[in-house]
Amino acid sequence: MDESGDSGRPLPGAGGSDPGTGPDKGKPRRPADPGGGLLMGRPFGVPVYVAPSWFVVAALITWVFGGQLDRVLPGLGGARYLVALFFAIAFYASVLVHELAHTVAALHYKLPVRRIQLQFFGGVSEIEKESETPGREFVLAFVGPLLSLVLGGLFYIPLQFVEAGTIPGVLLAGLMISNLIVAAFNLLPGLPLDGGRMLRAVVWKITGKPMSGTVAAAWVGRGLAVAVLVGLPLLTHTGALGNATSEISGFETVTDALLAAILAGIIWTGAGNSLRMARLREHLPDLRARTLTRRAVPVESATPLSEALRRANEAGARALVVVDGQGNPKGVVREAAIVGVPEHRRPWVAVSGLAQDITDGMKVPAELAGEALLDRLKATPATEYLVVEDTGEIYGVLSTVDVERAFVAAMARPSA
Repeated sequence: MDESGDSGRPLPGAGGSDPGTGPDKGKPRRPADPGGGLLMGRPFGVPVYVAPSWFVVAALITWVFGGQLDRVLPGLGGARYLVALFFAIAFYASVLVHELAHTVAALHYKLPVRRIQLQFFGGVSEIEKESETPGREFVLAFVGPLLSLVLGGLFYIPLQFVEAGTIPGVLLAGLMISNLIVAAFNLLPGLPLDGGRMLRAVVWKITGKPMSGTVAAAWVGRGLAVAVLVGLPLLTHTGALGNATSEISGFETVTDALLAAILAGIIWTGAGNSLRMARLREHLPDLRARTLTRRAVPVESATPLSEALRRANEAGARALVVVDGQGNPKGVVREAAIVGVPEHRRPWVAVSGLAQDITDGMKVPAELAGEALLDRLKATPATEYLVVEDTGEIYGVLSTVDVERAFVAAMARPSA
């Protein structure tokens, strides 16, 4: 068997111990639930969720917009809150159209979309892979604000045929203005906003380095966060947003400051997350099955655990593969299962009782690396995988614990 990229640490119970094991480590891991709230549907096959925070925002919009309606349409009475609730739902429907634009563009470029989620400040389309070119990245980012601009225009057209002081007039005007604000806000050139992704694409095109584009757009995004934190309350206080200074109460001042702080925090956090994800993707090619694989020794199913561990210790191996009489692999002995067997019982326990049967998805080519490796592991969740050469020869065993450690190490390394 060829030598793997193992560090040489022995198996648990074979002259040493390995951190990160426990009773739950031997259980196959299920894929993370892609949910995130109430499932509303699956347009284009992509699940759309409404996060719990959306209901808080919908209630807030209903309350604030309902208060504004009392000034414009005083005759509505309590019915104004039903009109305001309709506006909140219609506004988030517009946000959903914005996100669907990103989703359709991503699917057009064969980029998988995990889900769409409507949440506190708008929505997000979770696209699982990076665009291959800066041009595609620019288009993918621009289609969202473009659709919001189009919606603003579509609401403007019927607005010309209704009276301004009516319920349809107020709703159409509100939806037109809100969509224009969504488009303008998302075009600001800083991550995680769409304008930030467009800036990233431009810098990527100029420098030829996607990481340079991410760094530039992320730092601009952090600058925007500071500007929102300081500038939004200042604009409101000075009346630049249409309010007279004398009419602003202390409660409204605190509310504006709180809103600015929340919005700035979301932008700052999103910019930081973009940097971390870009750093991870930059180092993904370093995650190679061959270098992360533990050396393994083949043992037949009836071999006592104590004897199998002795052989592994002599060979400097850290994994056991159960084989049949012809040497064909049948199972991988789970590390957590070894830990759970007391030392005095190991001479009487056969390795076959501690092994997980090998399925086709648990056979990983030694040359697999980067996102292809992660996709393979995600498709068949397990704690250990059999790593094989192109010829089918056993190369070793890949543990998810080692993959997780490699992730942490990749995130800690500085970018080039």
